Amino acid sequence: MANPATRRNLLGIACLCTGVAVFSTHDAIIKGISGDYAVTQAMVTRSLVALPILAVFVQWGGGLRQLLSPRFWMLTLRGLILLLAYTTYYIAFPALPLADAIALFFTAPLMITFLAVPILHERVAAKEWIAAGIGFAGVLVMLRPGGGLFEPAALLSLASAFFYAISAIVARKLGVEEKASVMAFYQNIVFLIGAGAMAFAFAGLGIEKAAHPSLEFLVRPWAWPKLQDFMLMGACGVIAAVAMSLLTNAYRMAPASLVSVFEYTGMLWTPLWGFFFFAEIPTWGTVIGALLIAAAGILAILAPGRQRGG
Repeated sequence: MANPATRRNLLGIACLCTGVAVFSTHDAIIKGISGDYAVTQAMVTRSLVALPILAVFVQWGGGLRQLLSPRFWMLTLRGLILLLAYTTYYIAFPALPLADAIALFFTAPLMITFLAVPILHERVAAKEWIAAGIGFAGVLVMLRPGGGLFEPAALLSLASAFFYAISAIVARKLGVEEKASVMAFYQNIVFLIGAGAMAFAFAGLGIEKAAHPSLEFLVRPWAWPKLQDFMLMGACGVIAAVAMSLLTNAYRMAPASLVSVFEYTGMLWTPLWGFFFFAEIPTWGTVIGALLIAAAGILAILAPGRQRGG
């Protein structure tokens, strides 16, 4: 029988893989509505829907009194970091091919592994460094990123990866004292207030147009949504509530440098949704890349256990 640490690590990996799979549908929806609505409108709508769901999660996990946390500012800071991560991630979509944008974002697991050493004092095994490299190689094989990587919006995807990596490290720090549901609730509140504040500021300043498509997606005025589009934005709230809780729980339960490798499983879902919604047939590059990602995950699981210093 596996020892408690191993069981906790495996549960963290399961949470992350499930959360990534759930969140992949969210990205597809945001991409689909990006031509007609502002990213702030989609984020506010999804956050309003997610709010009561996350409140129920908090209540089930020990009661709403947990929200009166002495670590209020750290929880809020993590939410702000994630707001930056997801805003920069989504506004890169209109200017970059989706494959290139996602390839750049998936440098995040490598950044998490690098940052876990000096910040969390995690001793990362050589096998895990190799696993991270194999996983990223698998992503590149699947996506075959091209000249679009030199588009200025590529910096948005890289910035998103960096902010996401920082948020994962903060989640690991907070996870000792805070439950995943509380961290996810704070994240959602920051998204709601932050996205609303950005939209209000752009409207107040009269900024409604931008030459670059990424900025256009950010500053575009809100529009009354069609019923179908409104329901899609609302569905994002349900998806986000579940996925945020799973991803947060993953990083609070297991070492960041271990679970971050499994972020690459997100690339397994992109061709699947492409097949179902757009009749896209996976290429040999996709198959080979998926096998590399699976190999990276197996290697990470088999790596010797680490200790935390300091």
